[in-house]
Amino acid sequence: MRIIKIIIVVALFLIALALGAQNQSVVTFNYLIAQGEFHLSALLGIVFAIGFLVSLLIFGSLHLKSQLRVRKLNRQLKKLNASVASQSQSKEKNVETKASV
Repeated sequence: MRIIKIIIVVALFLIALALGAQNQSVVTFNYLIAQGEFHLSALLGIVFAIGFLVSLLIFGSLHLKSQLRVRKLNRQLKKLNASVASQSQSKEKNVETKASV
């Protein structure tokens, strides 16, 4: 499955390169501070990369937050399981001592 994903990513990258090679027209890009003239393919690549990085930061932080929550809940679960096990053992001992008396 991993190989198929890699093949798909490489194919999409090659398609993007082919399309970028065909779009070499120069466009004027107005941003907040100034303006610049860029090749359309370069501008699209830069905007795509910035969007990818922003989404990686957002979803990476959400994933990290959820993983930390899972670890915390697993620790709580282990603690509760240990306390339940110790309580059940103490109850069994109490039952055994009452039965022997």
